[in-house]
Amino acid sequence: MDRRPQTPLLTTINLDGNHASRMAKKATSQHLTRGTMKLRLHQFLSKTGVFSSKAEVKQAIWDGDISVNGSVVKNMTFQFNVNTKQVTYKGKVLELHDEEVHFLLHKPLGCICSRLNSHERSLGKESVYEIFREQVEPTTFERLVTVGRLDENTTGFLLVTTDGKIVHRITSPEHTVRKTYEVHTTHDITDDHLDAIRKGVRIVVDDGEASAAYWTKPGEVERTSNRSVLLTIGEGKKRQIRRMFGALDNPVTTLHRHSTESMNLGDYNLRPGEFIGVSRRQIVDLILNPSI
Repeated sequence: MDRRPQTPLLTTINLDGNHASRMAKKATSQHLTRGTMKLRLHQFLSKTGVFSSKAEVKQAIWDGDISVNGSVVKNMTFQFNVNTKQVTYKGKVLELHDEEVHFLLHKPLGCICSRLNSHERSLGKESVYEIFREQVEPTTFERLVTVGRLDENTTGFLLVTTDGKIVHRITSPEHTVRKTYEVHTTHDITDDHLDAIRKGVRIVVDDGEASAAYWTKPGEVERTSNRSVLLTIGEGKKRQIRRMFGALDNPVTTLHRHSTESMNLGDYNLRPGEFIGVSRRQIVDLILNPSI
């Protein structure tokens, strides 16, 4: 199978322009293909992104605010072909959107991969989620999840999606999904360092109250300069790479993720802080199939 990336769904998004917002919103509003697709009314309404809960859906139906082809429908289980019938809410036409969206982000330096709490905001922290806040529809924004995490000082390849199944399939320890990183270190990288990484490194994690140790799985490593390597690993424990090199007495100075399996950030020409819409098919072909 050809593993080269398909043509991306979006052109590169410049976060400073209005074009970015229009294109990102378009990515979250792709209509279903035409055909015979029947849904019950409450199912359809839940998939429009207009209502924040099932209770709101029920109330809108009971209040007589929902019409199908001009006729008020108060039956939640009313079934119809979504491609041939028009549904309105208080006179506004509702559209059925794709349920899941996927983005590839070039994670910039200094952003965390979680939503900010009040303490983090008070410290002036920045989150990758804020990059998307003004670029996608509010209902989509609330559902976005990063596929794994990169720490605050790590840059590069990061998938962000609304699809929990994709997140689980890529991040679950049950599956081996390989990621490739460019690692720069404080001191020269010796042959002993390379041998240790290829065999597995013993890491001791001390949280101040108790300590635990584990061995990393063997990694693929190639020295690219005296103080840098390309490292490919199939696991992703917290701060694993920094801890690996710390255990070898050679602390990491910069860390950048280039790729996950055959999906390579460099193929998409994204600058730090830019993102692009990708299809589920791209993720399956370039990331999941190689690991099966």
